[in-house]
Amino acid sequence: MLLVVATLAVVLIALALLRPVDHDESQYVAAALLTAHGLLPYRDFAYLQTPLQPYLFAPIAALAGIWTWPALRITNALLGAATIAAVHRAARIGGASTRTATIATALFATCDILLFSIGTARNDALPAACLALALPAIVRTARDQASRRDAILIGALLAAAATAKISYALPALTYGIWTLFRADRRPWWTLLGAMPFALFTLALFAASPEGFLFGVLAFPGQAPTEWYQARPWKLSNTAKIIDTLKFLALGPALLAIVATTGRRQRWHLILDLLILAGLIAALAPVPTWRQYLLPVLPALFVRLALVWHAHPPGKAMRIAAVVFACAGLAPTVEAVASGRIPMLDAMRDAAVVRETLDREHVTGPVATLSPQFLPGRAIDRRLATGPFYFRSTALLDARQEYALHLVSQARTHLLGYPSAILTGGEGAWSSGDDRIDAVLAAYARNHGYRPVAVPGTRFTLYVARRASPRPAPHNSP
Repeated sequence: MLLVVATLAVVLIALALLRPVDHDESQYVAAALLTAHGLLPYRDFAYLQTPLQPYLFAPIAALAGIWTWPALRITNALLGAATIAAVHRAARIGGASTRTATIATALFATCDILLFSIGTARNDALPAACLALALPAIVRTARDQASRRDAILIGALLAAAATAKISYALPALTYGIWTLFRADRRPWWTLLGAMPFALFTLALFAASPEGFLFGVLAFPGQAPTEWYQARPWKLSNTAKIIDTLKFLALGPALLAIVATTGRRQRWHLILDLLILAGLIAALAPVPTWRQYLLPVLPALFVRLALVWHAHPPGKAMRIAAVVFACAGLAPTVEAVASGRIPMLDAMRDAAVVRETLDREHVTGPVATLSPQFLPGRAIDRRLATGPFYFRSTALLDARQEYALHLVSQARTHLLGYPSAILTGGEGAWSSGDDRIDAVLAAYARNHGYRPVAVPGTRFTLYVARRASPRPAPHNSP
């Protein structure tokens, strides 16, 4: 089993390094780097999720240095391997045979939802791993075989998942409520396990209540509506239904939902509740993206293993499983089939950016919407969220932006005069929008910055022609 997991980890790491650049990664790489330099999320820079990942990944950033970005991708690939292994373990504890558990787990591993989520430096892999690693103990609890240590472990892992990504709070809360119906499920020991993460989150909230509430609650609720108002179809319920079915069908997840409907033993209820909670959490934001559905999958494929153990699938179902598995693998195969290694290309671009900064004697923070290309150099923390806050226009007023270390495209004057401005990382090639980068480039030109081409890359560096009349506020050290 250990050899299988190790082989799986190697494959997932290779896929992570072969996957194209995605601009979603910008804010998570920046957050790890800034936290590694001693800055606090929310208080010292904006962070648009719950706070655990920057702290757990900061030591990796400190050790990896200029290789932080690929190191975080590798970390997420390893977390993906742990997630897959935990689903297999939970299925076995639940009573599925080794063969059935292996088949269900292999189908889980072909879901595009999972493969995308663990193949980039986003914040999806960590909470998914925490949820999946809790499942063996959850299954033992449901089967009346758990210990006090299991209850503490479940509380800690589910709280960690919610502290890494807010959408995992609903499955965690669902499990907590389920434990209250029977004392032998040890709800108070589960709560004890959750307390360290609750106190950790509370401490960061206390350090910057306004920053915390905006990053964790207000921004996710308001920003997509503002950004997609020119494309209202994307915000419609019809689009949500179509997208959800499409993402579930890219892999055997939709098939698993059909196969497990109405077939369960009594103790399977908690798995169904976790699946439902994950689905509600996925559908709450607008629009719906594939990674949002990841909380649904671990418990779903444990259920599939249990159902297929009790009721082996017929020939038609087996053929359908193979077809859906191939559909799930197709986006990843397409993404990595270019013959290039995108992470090596990205790190080569980052090296040329650093060389250009050195040649131009830029030593201060660099303002960019693509901070993932700047490991080893100071990042202007007002753009630590990459393009995601900058592309907004009216979420906050000027006072709030100043207080929360943010700059939007509507108030580029708040940038002042950073040491340099780097553009070129936003575009279709990175799933971004080059119009947003163009706003930053226009600001640089209008304020007398000198454009310097970064040789052999898409990037342009804008360097101040003269000393700034005043220091740029809120730059990172």
